Amino acid sequence: MNAAGRAGDGEGAAEAGGRPVDNRAATALAGLPVTFRPVVTRVVLLTMGALLVGVLTTVAVLMPHDGASPWSTGERVSVIATAVVFCALLVLLSRPKAVADAGGLTVVNLTVNRRLDWAEVLRVNLGPGDAWVRLDLADGTSLAVMGIQPGIARRQALRDALRLRDLVEALGEARGAPDAGPR
Repeated sequence: MNAAGRAGDGEGAAEAGGRPVDNRAATALAGLPVTFRPVVTRVVLLTMGALLVGVLTTVAVLMPHDGASPWSTGERVSVIATAVVFCALLVLLSRPKAVADAGGLTVVNLTVNRRLDWAEVLRVNLGPGDAWVRLDLADGTSLAVMGIQPGIARRQALRDALRLRDLVEALGEARGAPDAGPR
């Protein structure tokens, strides 16, 4: 259904991006913006990164300066640099999130950011064994939403997937579709 089709349904309560919004959409807009992020995973990754830098820096500083096999400054620096590189990788792994606002959804994955209008999202998928939520898009492709991942915090991921599905149904073209939910 297009925006013009919604305008005549008698449920227009507000305007979002120049199109009428029904009462369900107005309720969904009231809770926006919302950020979906795997908080527990993020805490674990960032904690491990900090610990890694701390431990390897301590090792590099405490290694012998003299004696039978002294460590050179270059060796010390390379150990610390290695720790920083691994920490940077863990920070990159902790980056994924999805931000829903009145205009659409911004998906931030490891190296890719993508902004979607609500009308572009047809379905939210999170099946048993899935590593993260997938979105079926209007152009026939799918997009991973790594910001909602059930690995460590399954209940939170399910709540987030359901909330995202509700937002898609309320604000997007797929609203009211019988199969627009986590499977």
